[in-house]
Amino acid sequence: MVELEAPQLDAVFHALGDATRRRMLRELAKSERTVGQLAAPFAMSLAAASKHVKALENAGLIRREVRGRAHICRLAPGPLASAHEWLNFYARFWTDRLDALEGLLLTEDTRRSDACKGDDS
Repeated sequence: MVELEAPQLDAVFHALGDATRRRMLRELAKSERTVGQLAAPFAMSLAAASKHVKALENAGLIRREVRGRAHICRLAPGPLASAHEWLNFYARFWTDRLDALEGLLLTEDTRRSDACKGDDS
């Protein structure tokens, strides 16, 4: 399992915890955008959009490049893939545990059913 350092993993989940930032990431998955283009669908100021962009940048989810006066943002999927892998580890853990519980319950149900049949004889 690829491990993100705890602070970086925290930053990724913090960044993903906001619907605006998730929509910004969705837009960046299509193509690079300026901060102004990211702000436009939300009718927010450039300052507010920059705060969201900074949270995404701190999490390593985007890269920002300055071209003249424009700040161009592009998706950097590495930390997102690592967070996905972290989540999958726990999904597999719980799937295994629930499968074991199901097996135990089925075995117990079969034993009880067999015991009831034995009592009827």
